[in-house]
Parts: sequence; C-alpha cells; structure tokens
Amino acid sequence: MPERVAWGVLGTAQIAREKVIPAIVASANGELHAVGSRSLRAAQELARSHSAASAYGDYEALLADSAVNAVYIPLPNSLHLPWTLRAFAAGKHVLCEKPLALNAQQSQTMVDAAESADLLLLEAFMWRFHPRAQRVKRLIEEGAIGEPRLVRAALCFALENADDIRFQPELGGGILLDAGAYGVNAARWFFEAEPLTAQAEAVYGPTGVDILIAGILGFGGGRLASIEASTIAQWQGTFSIVGSEGAIDLPSDAWIPIRADPALHIRTMNDKEGRLEVVPGGDVYRLMVEHFADAVLGRTDLAVSPADAVANMRALDALGQAASERRRVELS
Repeated sequence: MPERVAWGVLGTAQIAREKVIPAIVASANGELHAVGSRSLRAAQELARSHSAASAYGDYEALLADSAVNAVYIPLPNSLHLPWTLRAFAAGKHVLCEKPLALNAQQSQTMVDAAESADLLLLEAFMWRFHPRAQRVKRLIEEGAIGEPRLVRAALCFALENADDIRFQPELGGGILLDAGAYGVNAARWFFEAEPLTAQAEAVYGPTGVDILIAGILGFGGGRLASIEASTIAQWQGTFSIVGSEGAIDLPSDAWIPIRADPALHIRTMNDKEGRLEVVPGGDVYRLMVEHFADAVLGRTDLAVSPADAVANMRALDALGQAASERRRVELS
C-alpha cells in the first residue's frame, strides 16, 4: 500500500484550479500526479504550475495512467455519471463534485458500479468536514438546543455571465442542483432522517433552468426544512437549526468559512441574545481530500457513505418535481 495517494484531476474547472488542486498539493497524504483536459495546453499549464508529473489532452489518457490511484471529477453535472463509470472501469477511486449526478437513478448506478469494482466514491460536500460544522452536529447530538424542529438553509448568489454552465440545461444546469443541494444535505444530516414530503416554488430563466427556488421538506415528527437557492439574488450563505430549547445560527460564510477561526451563534431557551462560540478553523477542501485519501489508503472508513448521495439526490428530485408540477410530492 502506498504512503500517499497519486491524484488525477479530470478538467480545469475553477473549483479545481482555485480550491481542490491547492488542497491536494498541500495535503499530508496525497500529491497531484496528473491533470487532464480537452485542451492539452490548459492541462500542461495547470500541471506545471503545481509541479504535477503528467498532463493529458483527454480524460481517457489520464485514466490509463497506472500511477493514478484516485481521480477528482469537477466536470459539468451531466458528465459526472459517464466519467465516474469510466474511472471505475480503469480501477480508480473517485471524488466527484456535487451533485453526484443528475438524478437519484444515475447516482444509484454510480454507487452500484463503485461496489462492483470495490472502489471508493465520495460526493464532494466539503463543508461537512469543517470543525465548525462538526461542532454544530455535536451540539445537536448533545441536546444543546433540545429536539431539532426547523432547519433553514440558503445559498444564493448573482450570476451575470449568460454562458455559465449553471444556465445550460444540456450540462445539468439549474440552481437547485448546484446550490440547493447544500441545504438538502444539511437538513438530512442535522435531522438524521430522510424527508417524507417536498413542496417548492421556482422561477425559471430563459434557457428553462431554475434560477430561484424556495422549497420545504417535511421530515415527519414535527420537523421541517426550508431550502433557498438563487442565481438572481445577492449573497446568502447561511443555515440555522431551531430546536425545542434553543437555536444555532451560522453567518454568511456557513458553507465555506472565510475566517481562520470562524464562529457560530447559539441561543438556549428564553435567551434572545445568545453567545458566540469560536471554533478552530481549517481548509475545508484539504480536510475533505485528506479524509478521502486516508480512506483510499485503508486508514479509515469514509465518513459519508455513497448511499448518502443517492438519498440527497432523491430529495432534490422531489423538490424539482414539486416546483415544476406545482404540487406537493410524497417521497417513498
């Protein structure tokens, strides 16, 4: 078993260039071995800037590189399924950007392929690896706010580039899949349950994809989650968990902390002011890639199972259906 994971990256997307590749390079248990792109020049430039050993002008050539142990896939949503399956066929573990696929059926196909190949698959919800998110989860589990009743989650930002892939239906665009996936992921994690019902209202843009959505997931037992996502509203990056005996609120950097030591706000029963609790920080992307690499190296089990991605996608499917059909959807 190698001491470090040799990573290959399929594509030169912004999140790869600015977040995940630097995290791989800085990681204690991995190294960037190869970059693949439809443009050999782009792959070479990115590989050179991070001292990677190899660059390829197509993705298949990277997957054929026997030195690569694991691949990171930051491609458009519509390409997650085919390239994940090809990576498994080439014997590579896969860290795939969120959402894992276009729908729950595709996600299940990917999970089944991982199991058949005895390879690891992780959906790249990096925010859950941050110490502050872990602290919020522990506070809930310890009963600090009583029984969780309501989760509010928002991720909104304004996009002006009409060519952005989020506006392109053929590439799996739409803000529900892109940003709404965070709120759904948070609600399911904090409630430790799957939603039973979905309701939603959406605004659709000129290309037909959703550009603003507000949804409600019902979890039964007096528990609701509100999900907001948009490409036509200004920045919101928050979540709150409201319980029977208190509440936890995270500020506008809830998903990707911008401070070295970020804070959370906690209120207990009848305390309207509450208190700030500062949590030691960390690079969420590095924490995620190091965890995945440790799992590849056999040092730990994945903290989030591939089945979790299928369940998240099932809830997103229901919200999308509820919005498009303008009705309440029951989840089986």
